[in-house]
Amino acid sequence: MTTASFGGIVRDIRWLLVPAACLLASMVALGLLLTNVLPATALGTWDAEVPGRLVEYRQQEGISESKLISTLSETMTIIILTALAAAVFRWKFGRWSESLMVIYAVVGETAIFVATTLFIDRPRPNVPRLDEAPPTSSFPSGHTAAAVCFYGAIAAVIVMNSQRRWIQVAAVVIFAAVPLLIAGSRVYRGMHYPTDVLAGALLGAVWLTVVVFYVRTHKAGARGHAGAGRVNRVGSPK
Repeated sequence: MTTASFGGIVRDIRWLLVPAACLLASMVALGLLLTNVLPATALGTWDAEVPGRLVEYRQQEGISESKLISTLSETMTIIILTALAAAVFRWKFGRWSESLMVIYAVVGETAIFVATTLFIDRPRPNVPRLDEAPPTSSFPSGHTAAAVCFYGAIAAVIVMNSQRRWIQVAAVVIFAAVPLLIAGSRVYRGMHYPTDVLAGALLGAVWLTVVVFYVRTHKAGARGHAGAGRVNRVGSPK
């Protein structure tokens, strides 16, 4: 049974800092492109018009389906689900790899998202909004990025630990659909432009790929360094 250690987690963070910094730089560059170059293009015009066009289709009163969908990726929801998933995976597999995969995915994405908003200050769509706007840039969509990382990490854990093909396929389909629905709901509710949610999805997908690769090829959270003969492969026997 693998035991997580403070030193092992510090080692993990040091390894992950480099790709995180590269991804942050890429997101800032993309944000500058979208805010300074895109508005003058046909794509920029379409991007700016979409939130306004969706206003007439909204359900203005009561709790709409879009509100329920958006709630699946709110900050408190993700915090609670991440803690719950980490605890369940630790109990289920008797090791920390799966738990740390979810934690690193969510925490890392959050850090990159927040850092990006410090450099990019894109106003939210100039339409009536159905949610209270957080004091962060419209670019990128934090809800979308968090959804990709959390639900994607859950799907990755299931795929890597299940031997049944139908369970793997079902996990991918279900947990891929959730971020797509959340991205659509954020634009529908007037909180983001389409390019914001696309950028959020890109942020989440790239970071999740980095985390899954790292956990698959290292003893995540374990003491010492993961050498070639000590690689911990998630999904392998304990």
